[in-house]
Amino acid sequence: MPSTLSKSAIIESITKLQTDGTSKRQVRSVIDALVTVGHKELKKSGVFVVPGFAKFVVVKRPATKERKGINPFTKEPTVFKARPARKVVKARPIKAVKDAIA
Repeated sequence: MPSTLSKSAIIESITKLQTDGTSKRQVRSVIDALVTVGHKELKKSGVFVVPGFAKFVVVKRPATKERKGINPFTKEPTVFKARPARKVVKARPIKAVKDAIA
């Protein structure tokens, strides 16, 4: 499995793509600002869209009760623990991303 790009590697790649002399510091500040705005929007409205990339949505998962079940591999009875209610962030790719990797 290929390794993922680190934040500094992403900043380096963006800086190399820019021909107008944009510095690494400027790119880093834009990325940090995008992250900050994204966090605030997700907290406020539950939806944040990065145009041309992805739509991030907060999904509320309900609490689950403790329940009995059977382990499908060993066929032994087991107890599944209760889980509290929680909020999960889901990312859905925009059509442009799907077209780019197809």
